[in-house]
Amino acid sequence: MSATIIEGLPKGARQRAMFGLALAVLLSVLDYTVVNVALPRIAVSLNCPDSAAIWVVNAYQLITVIALLPVAALGDRLGHARLCRVGLVLFVVASVFCAVAPSLPVLAAARALQGLGAACILGVNAALLRYIYPPHILGRGIALNGLVIGLGVAIGPTIAAAVLAVATWPWLFLINLPLGGAAFYFALTALPNTPRIPGGFDYASAALLALAFGGLIIGGDRFAHESSLGITLGLIALGAVSLVVLVLRQLGKSDPLLPVDLLARGGFRAAFLTGFFAFIASNFFIIPMPFALMNELHRGPVATGLLITPWPLAIVAVAPVVGRLTDRYPAVILSTIGLAITGTGFLLLRLMPTDPSNFDIAWRIFMAGAGFGLFQPPNNKAMIGTAPKHRIGGASGMVSVARLLGQTVGGMLVALTLGLVRDAPYAACLGFAAGTAYLAASISLGRVLVRGG
Repeated sequence: MSATIIEGLPKGARQRAMFGLALAVLLSVLDYTVVNVALPRIAVSLNCPDSAAIWVVNAYQLITVIALLPVAALGDRLGHARLCRVGLVLFVVASVFCAVAPSLPVLAAARALQGLGAACILGVNAALLRYIYPPHILGRGIALNGLVIGLGVAIGPTIAAAVLAVATWPWLFLINLPLGGAAFYFALTALPNTPRIPGGFDYASAALLALAFGGLIIGGDRFAHESSLGITLGLIALGAVSLVVLVLRQLGKSDPLLPVDLLARGGFRAAFLTGFFAFIASNFFIIPMPFALMNELHRGPVATGLLITPWPLAIVAVAPVVGRLTDRYPAVILSTIGLAITGTGFLLLRLMPTDPSNFDIAWRIFMAGAGFGLFQPPNNKAMIGTAPKHRIGGASGMVSVARLLGQTVGGMLVALTLGLVRDAPYAACLGFAAGTAYLAASISLGRVLVRGG
């Protein structure tokens, strides 16, 4: 292992490598958000009900969550840069399949392949950051990575609307070809080679993990939507039993697929749980807020989109400052303050007057977004920084697992809340958003009691 790789890349090489990695991450995030806008058109085009068309989104997210930890383990063995390139190839090929899909099952299968490609990118991107950036400015790299993810979430609907205004929905996937080609060029020529650890791949544990996550996620989603109770409980039981068997199988291993060794570290565990609950809180806001703006506050679609914009705008605005703060102050300070601000922003949204002005809404959302932007980079750095060098792949995967699993569980809880709460359900969601954000802040603060926080 060369000193260059250990201490990060020189400035020029670092900028090229980060550009390639950022473009790859942006693609994987964009393709989740742009498709949401096109679901009605896809349903009409493929002659399927709206409820079935949702699997165009679900297939992508489910496979991404299931595959994150296995591909992170593969990244340790095959090289993180190599796996990122493999992910880009899978992503671009799957985009072509999506564009020409003649039916919903074919499109859902192609989206699952896209999700696998996205997992290859997201499972190693945090690990690559540790080799692209020198340790003393690693926080800036993590903040920039978070900025790219925030931008992907923010501009996805806008890009989708622009494309659909002049073209059909398959072009949402075809635009990935030039972008993916550019990302692959930089990934091939600029990403650093990283150390590999010896050993084979644990296929049995990967299968157990797929059963665990798949059973729990699909079963939880069915429960939230009040589907058939027998099948739902069977899926949840399958997932729970598989998870127990998987954990028992991983105990004592030096490089487990499910990183129980990292979760045994107090600082890492606290950072993971902080991220998990923070993203549950964010989905308690992000999912129901457009409905609240349109159905209760009587804003039109354009005004609703503009009023949601302060959330990603705030994340982008604070990113340069947060990157520098992350390199100077511990996560326990920054993440706790950030989540407390986010929770207060959600609480102020919950307590708004019955007929608020656009400014009343916007500044509260901006406040919550600014706090979220302050929380994320230092918390991610804490996860990466507390992991041993030989476990950086597992830590990288868990950074994305905390985000995607939190968003998935948050989505289920929102569906459950909207189904059960008849009186002011959107206000209830905002109350849960505030409470969960404060819970995440308290978990973050608990790092003062453990080493490595």
